[in-house]
Amino acid sequence: ETSGKSPLEFVMSAFRFARRFARGVAIGTTSLGLAAAGAYAAVSYNEQQALLAKQDHNRSHVEPKPFNLPTRAKLLSQLKSGEEYDVLVVGGGATGAGVALDAASRGLRTALVERDDYSSGTSSRSTKLIHGGVRYLEKAVWQLDYGQYELVREALHERAHLLRIAPHLSFALPIMIPLSAWWQVPYYWAGSKCYDLVAGRQRLEPSYYLPPSRALEAFPMLKGDGLWGAMIYYDGSHNDARMCLAIALTAVEQGAVIANHTAVTRLLKRKAEKAGAADRVCGVEVEDQLTGEKYEVKAKCVVNATGPFCDSIRKLDDPATPEIVQPSSGVHVVLPGYYSPHKMGLLDPATSDGRVIFFLPWLNSTIAGTTDAPTTVSERPMAREEEITFIMNEIKNYLNDDIAVRRGDVLAAWAGIRPLVSDPDSGNTENITRTHLVTASPSGLLTIAGGKWTTYRAMAADCVDFAVKHYGLKPTNGCVTEEILLHGAEAYTPTLFIRVVQQFGLSHEVAEHLVQTYGDKAFDVAKLAAITGKHWPVVGKRLSPDYPYIEAEVRHAVREYARTATDIIARRTRLAFLNVQAGKEALPRIVQIMAEELGWDAARQKAELDDAMGFLMTTGLGQRKQLREKQAQATGDFTVNEVMEHRRQFDRLSKEHGTPDSITLTGLQRALHRLGQDVDEPTLLDLVAEVDLDNNGSIEFEEYLQLMRAIKTGKVVGSRLAAIAQKLDPVSTERSGGGV
Repeated sequence: ETSGKSPLEFVMSAFRFARRFARGVAIGTTSLGLAAAGAYAAVSYNEQQALLAKQDHNRSHVEPKPFNLPTRAKLLSQLKSGEEYDVLVVGGGATGAGVALDAASRGLRTALVERDDYSSGTSSRSTKLIHGGVRYLEKAVWQLDYGQYELVREALHERAHLLRIAPHLSFALPIMIPLSAWWQVPYYWAGSKCYDLVAGRQRLEPSYYLPPSRALEAFPMLKGDGLWGAMIYYDGSHNDARMCLAIALTAVEQGAVIANHTAVTRLLKRKAEKAGAADRVCGVEVEDQLTGEKYEVKAKCVVNATGPFCDSIRKLDDPATPEIVQPSSGVHVVLPGYYSPHKMGLLDPATSDGRVIFFLPWLNSTIAGTTDAPTTVSERPMAREEEITFIMNEIKNYLNDDIAVRRGDVLAAWAGIRPLVSDPDSGNTENITRTHLVTASPSGLLTIAGGKWTTYRAMAADCVDFAVKHYGLKPTNGCVTEEILLHGAEAYTPTLFIRVVQQFGLSHEVAEHLVQTYGDKAFDVAKLAAITGKHWPVVGKRLSPDYPYIEAEVRHAVREYARTATDIIARRTRLAFLNVQAGKEALPRIVQIMAEELGWDAARQKAELDDAMGFLMTTGLGQRKQLREKQAQATGDFTVNEVMEHRRQFDRLSKEHGTPDSITLTGLQRALHRLGQDVDEPTLLDLVAEVDLDNNGSIEFEEYLQLMRAIKTGKVVGSRLAAIAQKLDPVSTERSGGGV
């Protein structure tokens, strides 16, 4: 077979054959292992699945058990009582709330304190996926890494569990992987089937291949050029902040005492019984962040579950302790819902720099992200403009030409800090897995760190198991959290919203939103809804005309321990993460309602407005300010205020036709008609040609700004377009394309 080939060609052919053979052996060996593990997972899960299937079957016939949440004042009085708890959790994110629920459901006396609000950190800033991690499985196969495989297997098990115990907050989501080369068809087909295999009986739906025409039907926004089809696989999606709160409220139902806006300022220690041993942690000193009051809470076991902030608590125990968390920043942007189908996500497995980007429907909008870069820990991280630009540029690569991907379409942008457990000297976070760590210091401070949202329950179980074994705790039973439905799930059904519509006279959209947020507790919210004064809907005044959040949710949130305006716009509603402009506009009414509920005076109301506006600066308003300052610097002749004034004029013109971030011929024609000037099409073309530098038939803001600069410096005199803009009422929309 070697005749006619040069020695070099023969060597290269042999090398390619050897490489293919080695890869084939690796894939075959790993696949056998995955098949065996998948079969084992299916068998071990049968008993649990049968139990949960029975719960699902009976759920439509169940009325929720009556339970009134204790007031925050009552919970605080219990914390101050001097009682010694078995477990005291520091941190109210998904992991901390999960530990509290696990411990309380085992019959242990449990308390939890959170410096800010529940899910105020990483737990509300995720990609909104409940997933096993397809990229981790890919690494497991190619690197023959059993640890990566175990991470995926555990996460897929927990994915199935979470979708079952919180059906009102989570759902299965098909995710498309576009295929741009022939070899990707078998490659991603095999990978998706491996993902199904590892999930076993916990698989949501089988993955499948779509030819190019069907792929474009399913995802019409997709670019068709060079498309070889698409693979569709399934993962879960959820409202992360509400899910975290549901876990915390379920812990209260199980007997836990929880308190938000309660910060740990000092660890309490008692003298060691043995000479030379470290003094033992026996509780914490906390400070109420709303009143400034300090008091002590004692506990046999103090659990540090503060995510990326865990090293700060560890240093309260021992200032010299080495850091175990290397924080990584993940940035997401939110775009209008028309950027993606309502029930189909997209995964770009190979961006320009090798990272993965998801493009997912979320609460009738589209979320895109994420980046992955080392960062420093901060309470309110903020997305950088270059990271937003990176995501937007990647989006352009796979959307068709009918969709003009514009910066003005960004409704919100935020950064989250992943608490990756790693060597602090490592600078590469992309290759670090999210396995969790449970460790106790010599003084007994128990820390749980790392992990991922999807595996919060398994992490909590490991942590409580460790505490029971090493802290002399006496639970009444073992872990039962796989069987506990979360707050609102007990009597939930997919058609429950119809009862809400018929019983209260809420709109269909609002009723669906309430049921998909509060589950069977939606009735409690609806009872608080105010009369609209309209024929329909009868009740349910909205906080924002573009979103289904209603005023009654603010009053209900106060009963669920919300205590600041930021709690409402960021976590009890998601306005700060969906649309910062809508959040800004709704803020005064939110503060007014909270003042009625909590008795705030004028000074407190102003403080709340200022603080919430500060938060909105981190989810989009701040990036807008930076961008406009950058535009002003680019022109070199404008102040920031002048740029903003020109922006207002430009927005007024572009709004006439509703095209994001551009002035079209139709928009100009309507503006002229309103000013009493009817012009023909050639004249319109002349007006546009004044500043249409890229000859695309429309005027973008950068081009408009260049025209204003030329007018200011005397380079353009008598511009008709400038005269039109200056005659228009300077009504500010503070956005372009609805965004920031």
